[in-house]
Amino acid sequence: MSSSSSSFFSFAHSNISGAGGRGKELKNDRERSRGRGGGKDRIDALGRLLTRILRHMATELNLNMRNDGYVKVGDLLKLNLKTFANIPLRSHTVDDIKEAVRNDNKQRFNLLEENGELLIRANQGHTVTTVESESLLKQILSADEVQFCIHGTYKRNLESILESGLKRMKRLHVHFSSGLPTDGEVISGMRRDVNILIHLNVRKALEGKHASFEF
Repeated sequence: MSSSSSSFFSFAHSNISGAGGRGKELKNDRERSRGRGGGKDRIDALGRLLTRILRHMATELNLNMRNDGYVKVGDLLKLNLKTFANIPLRSHTVDDIKEAVRNDNKQRFNLLEENGELLIRANQGHTVTTVESESLLKQILSADEVQFCIHGTYKRNLESILESGLKRMKRLHVHFSSGLPTDGEVISGMRRDVNILIHLNVRKALEGKHASFEF
C-alpha cells in the first residue's frame, strides 16, 4: 500500500497559472456560488477558497507556509483573489476567517495564535511539498489508539486498488477516517456517497506486516 515515505497515517476526525485541472476546479466552484454573496453563502465561499489555497496553492502564491502547514491570516487577507462568491478576499476580515473555520462541519482547518498573531492551516489533503508529515500529523504508535481505520472509495476504483494498492495520487498521504459517514457526523477525508469501505488492520500495519483489507 502506498501512503507516504514515512510511517504516518493521516486520520480525519477529522491554479491560477500552469495547472489547467486546478483552474477548472476553481471555475466550477465559482459557477456553483455565482450570485450568492451574502450571509452564510459568503462565509461558505470563503471557506472553499481557503481550502484550495492552504492545500494546494501556497507555493504558486508565494505564501510563507511553515512545514506544519500554518500561514499567517494577515498574509492570506492580502492576496489579490476573489472567493467563489466573487468577493475580493481582501474585503474579508479576521473575524470572517474565524467564522469560516467555526462553521466548517468537516473540520478542515485549525487556528493557532502565536506571539499575538493568528495563523491558520488545512488539517489534511495537502499537495504542496512544503508541508512535512512529521510536523503536520500525530504518529500512531499503538493499534489501541485507533478503533477504526477506514478508507472510503468507489467500485470503479476497486480493480486498480486490488492490483496495486492504495495510492496517494497528487496528495501527500492516503487518507483514512476513524468513523463512517453513517455515524451521524460529517467525516473529513471520506465522501458521503462512497460505496466501498476499506478497513485497515492497524495492528498488522504497525508490525510491518501486509495490511489486511476487508470489503
